[in-house]
Amino acid sequence: MKPGIHPKYNVTNVKCSTCGQEYEVGTTANNIRIDTCANCHPFYTGQQTFIQAAGRVEKFNKRYGMNKKEQDNK
Repeated sequence: MKPGIHPKYNVTNVKCSTCGQEYEVGTTANNIRIDTCANCHPFYTGQQTFIQAAGRVEKFNKRYGMNKKEQDNK
């Protein structure tokens, strides 16, 4: 390696902002904060919930107050 051209390699803590878990990693950054980690992410914990999202048309009708009863009366 050429001297003086590489960034300094530090050992720092990565902190999860959701659960507060800290990991020690080697990186060139000084401080790292992450949103979710393997300790609290639903995919890794097995507590993932599947919620079926409403379609575009249903979401539009719900937002603008249109429902099936009003459409039938017209």
